[in-house]
Amino acid sequence: MKVKLAYGRSGLEVQLPEKNVVKCLEHRSLEPLADPTTAVKTALANPIGTEPLAKLAAGRRNACILISDITRPVPNEVILRPLLADLQESGMATENILILVATGLHRPNTKDELVEMLGSEIASTYRVENHFGQELEQHTFLGSSPRGIPAWIDSRYVEADLKIATGLIEPHFMAGYSGGRKAICPGIAAMETIRPWHSPALLEDPHASSGHLDGNPVHEEGTAIAEMAGCDLIVNVVIDSLRRTVAVVAGDLRAAHLRGTDLCRNLVTDSVPQPVDIVLTSSAGYPLDTTFYQSVKGMVAALPIIKQGGRIILAGKFSEGIGSNEFRSLFEENDTLDSFMQRITSTDYFVMDQWQLEELAKARRKAKVTVVSEGLASEVLDGLFVDSAETVEAAVAAALEEHGSDATIAVIPDGPYVMVEVE
Repeated sequence: MKVKLAYGRSGLEVQLPEKNVVKCLEHRSLEPLADPTTAVKTALANPIGTEPLAKLAAGRRNACILISDITRPVPNEVILRPLLADLQESGMATENILILVATGLHRPNTKDELVEMLGSEIASTYRVENHFGQELEQHTFLGSSPRGIPAWIDSRYVEADLKIATGLIEPHFMAGYSGGRKAICPGIAAMETIRPWHSPALLEDPHASSGHLDGNPVHEEGTAIAEMAGCDLIVNVVIDSLRRTVAVVAGDLRAAHLRGTDLCRNLVTDSVPQPVDIVLTSSAGYPLDTTFYQSVKGMVAALPIIKQGGRIILAGKFSEGIGSNEFRSLFEENDTLDSFMQRITSTDYFVMDQWQLEELAKARRKAKVTVVSEGLASEVLDGLFVDSAETVEAAVAAALEEHGSDATIAVIPDGPYVMVEVE
């Protein structure tokens, strides 16, 4: 049987042995919005738990609007056009509106990427700036969170008269779901905040996983820090497997986000009758699969349905390679995942982006992992605590030899964008 995996910009078609495939786990069918722009306008006029944007903006001197960076497929132009129109109709001058890219600790986005993200008109008309999480002097200290995390937030946002956060609600392997508070923490937080927010003390909690909000310390601390920074309005969307907008929510940081996560859960959850021997998955295609770093999300997303000792096979393009210099250094400094985990849980050892290797360790504690990529050579992949294969078909054939000709296979074409479970 043929299956198309999300891979790069165009996808990857693979041939699988039909008798072994239990199920392809995918988004549920939901009619996309016929007119997303009108849906945004309606949401802004009738927000959840707050006043309409036109009323919120009245009398405000300036505004800071947070957007996701290039790694997230957010329909920014659809969200921003009606939002910016409301601000201008309220009397706010264009030069007093800042669009701030919530990069967290990711690299800054280039001019070409900003045009891709925003459209040429918005990118050229408005002030658009990147957040720099490693520049502490660009942040304001707001106090400490309930668990003692120091809250350092980008001063441009803190000092804004009107604060708006936009984004995409999708499953998130640490915070339960993206969107809402994540635009603020970690989106515009300093390293000094993100480090403890991404610490083993939080990430090793079993509730810090995809689809979980109740009792999830990553979600709870992120929300607390976001509320310390303040947020007048969020505007979030939910998209389907074809990146079409199926829902828009706007309003209060907590209430609107919860409404959006309910909608997302119903769309993205799929199940298998019992755990399987092999899971074939992806890194969700462009823009998420530009680095090996981001691909860890696809590995962790497969954990709920893989048998202990099973095999995860992931395909990702990795057009930008492994990831940051800091992330790459982790593989040079640590001989095994066990020794790495020992270091981060019992010493002061810290390297930026180490949390992603910690998540890879979670995946490897339960399953073996094979990665297929045209962006990284086999000898490079073999040094990243995973196995490699030239093609998906070769990886599946090897896994069937390992687990037997009757081994069961589940396929998750969209990787971490689908939330999987055992019935």
